[in-house]
Amino acid sequence: MKTDPVRTDPVEALLEDIRLVDEDRYQVMLSLRRLILSVDPSITHGVKYGGLLFSAGSPFCGVFSYARHASLEFSRGADLADPHGALEGDGKKRRHIKIHHRDEIFKKNVREYVERAFRAVSRTVKAPRPTRTR
Repeated sequence: MKTDPVRTDPVEALLEDIRLVDEDRYQVMLSLRRLILSVDPSITHGVKYGGLLFSAGSPFCGVFSYARHASLEFSRGADLADPHGALEGDGKKRRHIKIHHRDEIFKKNVREYVERAFRAVSRTVKAPRPTRTR
C-alpha cells in the first residue's frame, strides 16, 4: 500500500487542506511561503499553531489562514519599522499584515517586512559559546 506523499509532510498536508477549502487563499499562502523561504537559505518552517511558522534559529514570522484572508504575523512586529503603514495590531509584541489577494503581497511591500524581521532575529540569535578545555 502506497502512502499519499502529500499527507506525509505536515506542511504540504496543511496547504492541501487550505486548497480544498479555498483556492485563492491557498495561492496566497503558497506565494507567502515561497517569498519567505527565498529571503535566506537558513530559514526553516513547519506547522505550528494551525499555520506555518518560519524560523532562523528562532521563530520570526508565521502565515495563517482565516475565513476571508491570510495573515502574515511577526513575532516581534512591534519592534519593526513600518514605513508603509502595512502592519496592523496594537499588542505588546506582535503585528500582522492581512493579505486578501496575491497582488497585495507586492502592494503591501511584504518582502521588505519579512527581510526586516529576518534580520532582527538573525542579530538576536546568539552563537553557541565555545567549550572550555583544561
